[in-house]
Amino acid sequence: MNKIIELCNKLHCSYAENEPMSKHTTFKIGGNARLVIYPESEEQISLFVKTANEENIRIITIGNGSNLLVDDDGIDACVMILDDHMGKISLVDDETVFVSAGTLLIKACRFAYDNGLSGLEFAYGIPGSCGGAAFMNAGAYGGEMKDVLYRCDHIDKDGNKGYLEKEQLNLSYRHSAYYDNGCIITGLYLKLKKGNKAEIKEKMDELMSRRREKQPLEYPSAGSTFKRPKGYFAGALIQECNLKGKRVGGAQVSEKHAGFVINTGNASCNDVLELCKICSDTVYKEKGVMLEMEIRVTK
Repeated sequence: MNKIIELCNKLHCSYAENEPMSKHTTFKIGGNARLVIYPESEEQISLFVKTANEENIRIITIGNGSNLLVDDDGIDACVMILDDHMGKISLVDDETVFVSAGTLLIKACRFAYDNGLSGLEFAYGIPGSCGGAAFMNAGAYGGEMKDVLYRCDHIDKDGNKGYLEKEQLNLSYRHSAYYDNGCIITGLYLKLKKGNKAEIKEKMDELMSRRREKQPLEYPSAGSTFKRPKGYFAGALIQECNLKGKRVGGAQVSEKHAGFVINTGNASCNDVLELCKICSDTVYKEKGVMLEMEIRVTK
């Protein structure tokens, strides 16, 4: 890791050694990463990727850590965090917004509202970064990123700049081309529409109210734990199997919404994984439906 640290010092890029990943995930779970770095530009990301390739160092890129469960033993890798250091937002034209990957979705939603642009209301309250939202084609309440996303800039596995647009993004349910290509998303272009600001705000407020009413936002979690099985809802299946409130260690199936596994205060990664296995095994046994985890597990 010394070469990466030397590069951080040369670029005046913030970094931390043996950093608890529990500080960087919404689950508040995870052991230490050997090194965490906070790049501020595409150019820096490119240099880090090239150096990591030369030194045979594994790089893991995360945003707000809102869909991430980190192993209790930590991560023997360099974790590149795209946060406010890469959080630029700007208008490209009257209906197009550019956001850096580290921009929080909630900030992008507010920027769209401030500029009278509609189409991103569904994302208001999703706790992820824009890069993460593009990576997994995040969605809620009938909308998803593929409805507004038309281009992603990236740094590829060799450290070179590139981009994908339109059909190349291969956006489907909780999936994009970036699941498979190893590139690091650095920026997004969102095509929105002019709208009535009062109506936009009303929709955003309505969806935020629904989140607060139905979701266990008062506890650390990674949002929806399982993907939606075709023709079903994961939370409803789990509830029908009488697993609401089920606990393993500090992990619990939320009593407010069975689609969420929450950290009640001291949950470990293993607690969460064991509880998720109980849920998926029980649902398959009793309902014949296979549940697939939406949360990404990293070690």
